[in-house]
Amino acid sequence: MDDLGILDLMLPAFAECLVLVGIHSYLGLHVIRRKVIFVDLALAQVAALGTTIGFLFGMAPDSTAALIFSMLFTFVGAAIFSITRLRGEKVPQEAVIGLVYALAAAVVILIVDRAPHGAEHIKEVMTGAILWVQWETIVLAAVVYGGVGLFHYVFRRQFLLISDRPEQAYAQGVKVRLWDFFFYLSFGVVISISVQTAGVLLVFVFLVVPAITATLITDRLIFQLAIGWSIGTLVSLFGLALSYFGDMPSGPTVVSFYGVMLVVVALFLFVFKAPTRTKALLKLAVGLAATAGIGVALFAIGHGLGQSRLAVGRAQKAVTSQTSQLPAQFDSQKSEQKVQVLNNASGLLRALTGKTEEQQEEILGSIDATHRDVLADAFQKTDDYSIRLAVARHIFVHDRARGACLLYETLLAAESPFIRGETISVIEELAGQAFEINIEKPVSTNSEKVTSLKAWLAETGCRRFDLKRGGESP
Repeated sequence: MDDLGILDLMLPAFAECLVLVGIHSYLGLHVIRRKVIFVDLALAQVAALGTTIGFLFGMAPDSTAALIFSMLFTFVGAAIFSITRLRGEKVPQEAVIGLVYALAAAVVILIVDRAPHGAEHIKEVMTGAILWVQWETIVLAAVVYGGVGLFHYVFRRQFLLISDRPEQAYAQGVKVRLWDFFFYLSFGVVISISVQTAGVLLVFVFLVVPAITATLITDRLIFQLAIGWSIGTLVSLFGLALSYFGDMPSGPTVVSFYGVMLVVVALFLFVFKAPTRTKALLKLAVGLAATAGIGVALFAIGHGLGQSRLAVGRAQKAVTSQTSQLPAQFDSQKSEQKVQVLNNASGLLRALTGKTEEQQEEILGSIDATHRDVLADAFQKTDDYSIRLAVARHIFVHDRARGACLLYETLLAAESPFIRGETISVIEELAGQAFEINIEKPVSTNSEKVTSLKAWLAETGCRRFDLKRGGESP
């Protein structure tokens, strides 16, 4: 890919990282001073819970409706954290924060277990999709984060006093709970928007790692901000570059790079601030040697176990070879039964239900060419949109016109923005082009936006078909 392609792909992600670094480095300093390290992780998980519940109701994860759901849940979390901060607390607030995180994570898992493509959703919630962020989203985040930053600057005395010297705030008559609520409320607004693009893990790292690094180096707020912003910018740049050239997921790569950077800075400060640097270097060398030794030992053990498993596999293969002399009638009967199951619509639908996309493709690929009519029959008999998309995609490979028509039928029949978005993604992938269709509205009210889609349908040969649920001919 040329340099222009690299910029087109990576520049929006880098810009989003800069926007995230700007506000999260500041909020992270408050979190460190308040000693509520995991409040960001908990609020991020609560925001993800709101998005997940919206997902269950058919809202696209990046839609405005899902964002509203996310913010509402985050506001509840903010209220909980402000109420549970007590002056003479017997139970540390960190325990409440951890409990909120665990409960939110558990409910998310319960919900996605019942939702189609739940595994893909929970992966996106954790790791985000920062590589595909749009400029409109970046501008919105910059405006909102700027507003939150201005709010904190205007009331910086209250926020900094409560974070640095809470007892003095109580003594001065400051309404700590009220200002705590404002803090967590503004914090929740930032988190709700951040999680949609960056995911839970990256948001947590953007908040904590720059703040920890800056706190290790200096105690002055202005210098801490400068260090946090500088480190965040450099790590984002190198992390995204590494993900691009190494063909790795962007979010997890940046998270890992942050971890490596923090270890390097901590080791440097250990040597730099030591009373005797020679002894510190010696201790560091011994520690690195011990770590390397443990790594080599673990590799040797893993390699040995791998060889053992290989030997077992060879033995099993030998046994299988010996038993292959048995009459082949059983295998042929089993294969024939499988064909009979897959080559009727009901059996095919039973086989496809509850399977991942990869498993569905494997099942569809095993159908004999002479029985492909069963695919269209199965398509019409199911209301499961994931199965309809898998079947239509498979038909498209062998019959472009018919597959395109079925995909368009799925798009017309889709009642939720999420399903429309999934269908459009499949169509755009197969067409190799983007169709600017607003998934928030039904296609029937979006007629001016489907001109290019209809042109593509005509190119495939899809010109007329019947819709059992009503529709139009492209």
